[in-house]
Amino acid sequence: MDMPSPQTPPAAAAPVLPPDDAWRATLHNEVHARPSARIHLPALVVFLAVYNDGVDREQECEHLRRLPGQAGLCPEDLSGNFLRLRLPGCTLKWERHTEFTRYSLVQPLPEGAALGSEDPDLLPHLILPPEWWAGVPGRTFCAIKLAMVHGDLSEPGQRLLEARRWLGAPPVVASLLGSQAHSMVVTDFALRDSGFERMLVVLPPGTSETRAGRVSARLLELETYRLMALRGLPVAKALSPELAQAERQLADTTADLERKSSSDQVMLDTLVSLAARVEKAMAQHVYRFSATRAYDTLVSQRIAELRERPIPGTQTIGEFMQRRLSPAMATVASTERRLTSLSERVARTSALLRTRVDIATEVQNQQLLEKLTRGQELQLRLQSTVEGLSIAAISYYVVSLVLYGAKALKTAGVPIHPELAAGASIPLVLWGVWNTTRRIHAKLHVGH
Repeated sequence: MDMPSPQTPPAAAAPVLPPDDAWRATLHNEVHARPSARIHLPALVVFLAVYNDGVDREQECEHLRRLPGQAGLCPEDLSGNFLRLRLPGCTLKWERHTEFTRYSLVQPLPEGAALGSEDPDLLPHLILPPEWWAGVPGRTFCAIKLAMVHGDLSEPGQRLLEARRWLGAPPVVASLLGSQAHSMVVTDFALRDSGFERMLVVLPPGTSETRAGRVSARLLELETYRLMALRGLPVAKALSPELAQAERQLADTTADLERKSSSDQVMLDTLVSLAARVEKAMAQHVYRFSATRAYDTLVSQRIAELRERPIPGTQTIGEFMQRRLSPAMATVASTERRLTSLSERVARTSALLRTRVDIATEVQNQQLLEKLTRGQELQLRLQSTVEGLSIAAISYYVVSLVLYGAKALKTAGVPIHPELAAGASIPLVLWGVWNTTRRIHAKLHVGH
């Protein structure tokens, strides 16, 4: 009997693209990194954002392992900066960002906390115990209890009255969201004794869970980014007196430079000290100011995404931010411009001082060159004098030799008068010494 022949495995498909860049998959999947939650109404969203400066993923993973059924978590599970954990009766979302980490718990809304109740107490009904929340590593800067309930939005004024009772205080802002008024948000942006803010979102029956998740995400991100943007305000206020002092000092130094009332060294020392202080301030705070601009832009984007419609008698979130957040952002921007301008002005003043020092140095160099030129002229004159004396001295010695030679010849019996012979040789000797000296000078000039 014939045996069936083994099938040949299909050949691997030939690649149709060049090799992937090392970051391709990471960058491609970034758009899916933080999907919105699906929230089944009515629901309570407990949100906590903490600064994670000095807190690593291992510490956060260790804290997440304390949750029921999460003992097997490892730091690698947190490498994507996003994690959603399904716990008994609730869902917890963990997100790590550059400066902060966010924890979002979605659980059913407690009984007695629906729309129409008056200032319900929510903390005793949290599924996760208070000690777990208190043990989150980091420093709290944003904590929100967001209730999401069903309600008829055909009468927004009536829903607003019910929301006032639910919040326990007159709300600061309230608005309808979306071009079709698919939801209403009411909040007072007040920090309560519990450390939480409160927000109430009313959505009509039949609202999808994905829409509820998107509305929740936008509101929580809006408040997070608002507080992160405001983090630059204390820095700007603390820096303002130092900038004012530096500006006065620079003005005084510039005036001294104009009046020439201080020495260049004193002004240079002052400008160097001032430049060092300004550069130190820029190095310490330029990131904070840049981050403030970025977070403020995100706040504006989230407000635009809400597509608010006003409710008569109250402010919208956009109006509230325009009146309360914009002045703070203007203060931060003004301080950043002052710091940059001060750095540029210090540089210009230093350049002016360097120019004055350079000019003074050039004048001193010119005077030194003039002195050297005069010294060379004197040296040439002295050299000419010395050369004249040298010619006379050499001639004297040569004539003396002639005199001694003539005396020797007279002693030997040659009829000669030594003094006459010496005297007659003087012009010839002078000419010969002078001519020899001139030739030596000519050879030296040719050599140079």
